[in-house]
Amino acid sequence: MAGRLIYLIGPSGSGKDSLLNAAREQLAEMGCRVARRVITRSAEAVGEDAISLSPTAFDEQKWVGAFAMSWQANGLAYGIPRQINAWLAAGDNVLVNGSRAYLSEARVRYPDMLAVLLKVDDAVLRERLLKRGRESEPEIEQRLARNARFTNEVAAGDEQLVVLDNSNDFEQTVASLISLIGPKRACA
Repeated sequence: MAGRLIYLIGPSGSGKDSLLNAAREQLAEMGCRVARRVITRSAEAVGEDAISLSPTAFDEQKWVGAFAMSWQANGLAYGIPRQINAWLAAGDNVLVNGSRAYLSEARVRYPDMLAVLLKVDDAVLRERLLKRGRESEPEIEQRLARNARFTNEVAAGDEQLVVLDNSNDFEQTVASLISLIGPKRACA
């Protein structure tokens, strides 16, 4: 029996990397692998278990078919290694840190996937982004506006999108993710 892709999305600063890091051990015990993203900027990989490549190396990897999924966002290139397809075929669930803009394409490639939106209140998100110090206040306001548009236009009408709120109790968010994914499926 094939495993299931769990496609985690959310705005920058919502806590996706923290959630993945906190849940990684329990997920592994449940037969769920967490895929490492490939990113074209090493600074972006801080706090995330990611692989950093130069833009040229990324393009070369994409050209030879190294990625199951890839996209551009915020001036960076992101890729999910094609190894996830072997894991899924072997019956393992696979969790990836995806992109909101790539969600519809991911659904075409993996129609049985579980899409999970990690949301956070705007005030909390603003505070996290300011504390992170990567962007100016106008850039942060642009991110907040993009997040509001996505939430209002896409997420609000998407009945297949599971929403986890990471505004307050982080341990509850971790427990909710673990519960949502559930144990490894029995292989036939």
